[in-house]
Amino acid sequence: MKFIVGVLFLLFTSLQANSIYDFKVNDIRGNEISLSKYKGSPLLIVNVASKCGYTYQYENLEKVYQKYKAKGLKIIGFPANNFGSQEPGSNEEIAKFCKLKYDVSFDMMSKISVKGSDKHSLYKYLTETANKKGEVGWNFEKFLIDKNGKIVDRFESSVEPDNEKLTKQLESLF
Repeated sequence: MKFIVGVLFLLFTSLQANSIYDFKVNDIRGNEISLSKYKGSPLLIVNVASKCGYTYQYENLEKVYQKYKAKGLKIIGFPANNFGSQEPGSNEEIAKFCKLKYDVSFDMMSKISVKGSDKHSLYKYLTETANKKGEVGWNFEKFLIDKNGKIVDRFESSVEPDNEKLTKQLESLF
C-alpha cells in the first residue's frame, strides 16, 4: 500500500509540474531546498557517480562552471547508484570524494534514483518532458535548462561538459 501511495504521489507531482522550479530536493547535507532558488539562471543538471568510466567528467563540469558561473550558470549534480552500483557511497562520502578528487564547487544534491520504479519525481519530469524522452541511459547524462526552468536539450553521457554543441546552447541562454 505504501508503495502504491508513493507511486501515485510521484505521478501526481510530475503531472502538476510546469518547470523544474516546482520541485524540492535535498542537498548533499540533507537540507531540503526548492529548485525555485535557481530561477533566472541557466542550469545543467547531471546524474553523477564516483566509480564510473565517466567520473573524470567532474573535472570538465567544474571547468565549465568556473568559466560561466559569473554569467549565472548553475550546475547541479545528482549522485545516483542506478548503473552498475557505481555510486555506492553515502552522501558524506560522495561530498568528500568530490571535494578531494575534483575540488567540486558546484551544487551537489543527495543521492537519488534517476530511473526505475523509485525514480525521483524531478527525473520523472525531466525524462518525460525533454525533447529526447525516455529513461536516463547511464551516469553523467546532462539536461540543459533555461532561465525559466524549461528543458532546452538533453545530452548523453558521452557528450563532454565542454562539448561545442552543449556550450553554444549554454551561451545562448545568457
